[in-house]
Formats: sequence, structure tokens, C-alpha cells
Amino acid sequence: MALLLALACGLSVANIYFAQPLLDAMAHDFGIAPAAIGMVVTFTQVGYALGLILIVPLGDLWDRRRLIAGQIALSAIGLVIVGTASDATVLFAGLTLVGVLAVVVQILVAFAATLATPDGRGRAIGTVTSGVVGGILLARFASGALADIGGWRTVYLVSAGLMLATAALLLRVLPRGPQATMAGASYLSLLRSTVALFAEEPILRERALFAFLIFADLNVLWTSIVLPLSVPPFALSHTTIGLLGVAGFAGALGARNAGRLADLGWAQRSTGLSLMLMLAAWAAIACLHTSLWFVVAGVIMLDLGLQAVHVTSQSLIVAARPEAASRLVGGYMVFYSVGSAVGGVASTMVYAMAGWSGVCMLGAGISAAALLVWVITASRMQEPAGCALTHELPM
Repeated sequence: MALLLALACGLSVANIYFAQPLLDAMAHDFGIAPAAIGMVVTFTQVGYALGLILIVPLGDLWDRRRLIAGQIALSAIGLVIVGTASDATVLFAGLTLVGVLAVVVQILVAFAATLATPDGRGRAIGTVTSGVVGGILLARFASGALADIGGWRTVYLVSAGLMLATAALLLRVLPRGPQATMAGASYLSLLRSTVALFAEEPILRERALFAFLIFADLNVLWTSIVLPLSVPPFALSHTTIGLLGVAGFAGALGARNAGRLADLGWAQRSTGLSLMLMLAAWAAIACLHTSLWFVVAGVIMLDLGLQAVHVTSQSLIVAARPEAASRLVGGYMVFYSVGSAVGGVASTMVYAMAGWSGVCMLGAGISAAALLVWVITASRMQEPAGCALTHELPM
């Protein structure tokens, strides 16, 4: 079941990241300026943020099995809108809808967390998150390859078919899971309780700040990397650019191991080391015009560090209030989405003004800011009792 949830997460989250290797093709088709094409990523992330606020908390109110299958099926509609868009307005509307519905990933993560025992929660989240990592990274390769074969629209139409098949499979095999903790409550009270969690749980506020910074950092790289690689002296194809995502697949391995470290009580130490790794990654990425192998190494370091922090953060916040898993994950991920949107826009703007060196300075600055936040807050953080020694995952 854990592997099935991981697969569903990977296929769903890929819809958000398909566009990144295709930005130049989209800009050409719709006449969008290179400095503004980052808005494609921003609209998707804005939709994702809305979904995190308005849909993910429903996992604590409704039957998660039906909620998951319904969202994935509706995602197919958004993908068809994007794949058949006739102008930029329709494109942005479709991308926003895709982003709203892609938050099913977070309901899947919360579902996995509630199925696991407290001492195996970190490992459960790590397993499912490894599917998310794989989806994010392989999406870039898959979209590049499909675009080279049939154009960028083919990417979204193929994904629509996969979403329908996934929805049917999950509706058939997913267990009903635990009773929703707020069953019978009103929707407004559910949303108010989500906001209240930020006031009640310091660990949620601190980890949400990390989410904003690390995902802004990641999108600074992935939103702009296609721009220098698609023109001379590189002039790489979409497929080749997408292969960089495969290099970052090491992050999927790091995700599961980070969950185990959280269960063992090493959450804060692993966070600090991972943030240092993300900062060091930008030194390698800055060597783009020296050798692409430096960039490959930097991609591995950046993705590995980010996923370790991300899984650790989710393990800590769910352990604080397991009965509010959907609301906690949803609230935390709002900052992920906002950070991703900010990073995407800032990256293309900085690239237009200062080139690749400016992008690398921006990324390194964000990494340094995240590390500084960890230094300031680490001494005050307490790891919840739920993050204890684990031996096996009962899933």
C-alpha cells in the first residue's frame, strides 16, 4: 500500500512540474516574453496554494478514499484544458486548476501517516515522499521526451489519461482508513481550526518557514535552467535537459532515510547538515559554463538536501498532532507553494537582468538564509514524542 500511495503521489505531483523544461516552447507558442514566462510556474503554484488551503483540510472531514479518487479524476479535466489551450489566458486558467487539484498529494501523505504507527510515522512519510520526489524529478525528463516527440501539448494530454486510470485504481484498492477526526463539523470551522494550528504549534510555524525557503531555492534552479541550456553554446534538446531531473533522483533515496532519522530522534541534526549541503550545491551549479558534470553534482546535492529537510519537517509536525494530519500538512505546504512561486518568478527575472551568475547568487543567498534560520531556531526546537525509535513500517 505504501508503494501504491507513492506511485499515485509521483504521477499527481508531476503535473505541477511538467512545464519547467517546456517554458521556451510555451513562450514561443503564446508570444510570452522570456522574462515573464516564469508566470507559468507561478499560476500553477498559486493554484496549489489555494488547494492546500481549501481542499487538503477536507481529509480530516470527509472519507479520504473518495476525496483522493475524485481529485485525481478531476485533474484530468485541468490537464485537457492546458493541452488544448488556444491562448495564454486559457493556459493560465488550466494551469491554476491543475495546481488546485494536485494537492491530492498532501492528502495521500496524511493518509499514509494515519495508517502508520507513531514510531513508524517518519518512515511511512519518507516512503510516500520518495514517490513525490521521483514524480517531481522524472516529470522533467518525461515532459522533455514527450515534447520532442509530439510537442508540449502531448505531455498534458498523456497525463490526463494516466490520471483517469490512477483514479479508477485507487478507488478500487484503497482502504477506507481511520474515521475522519472532524467528521460532522462545518467547513468553516475546519478552515478556522487550520489557522488556529499555526498559533498553537510552534514547530508548524518554524517548519513552514523552512518550506518557504527551501522550495523557493529549488525553483530558482529548475525554472531557469532551461533558459541557458536551450541556447548556444549548449543548445540541448528538451529530452537532454530533462535528464538533469534524473540526476536528482538521489533525493528519493534521501527522503526515506530522512524519515528514519526523524524516528530515531536526529531530526534537528539532519536538518542542519542538509541545509549546509544545499548551500554547497550552488558552488557546483555555478560552474555551468565550465562543465555540465558540476551541474549534475549540484542537482544531486540540492535535491538530496531539500528532500531530507522536507520529510523531516512533515514527520515533526504530524507527530505533534496526529489527529490533525491533513490540516497540519496542508498548512505547512501552503508555504511550500508560495516559496515555489516566488522562486520561479524571481529566477527568470534575475536571469534576464544578471544571467546565470545572478541566478546562482540568488539561490545561494536563499540557502544561506535557510541555514541562518536553522542556527537561530535549532536550540529552541523540541522534537515531539512521536519521533521515536522505529523498526518496521506496518503498511
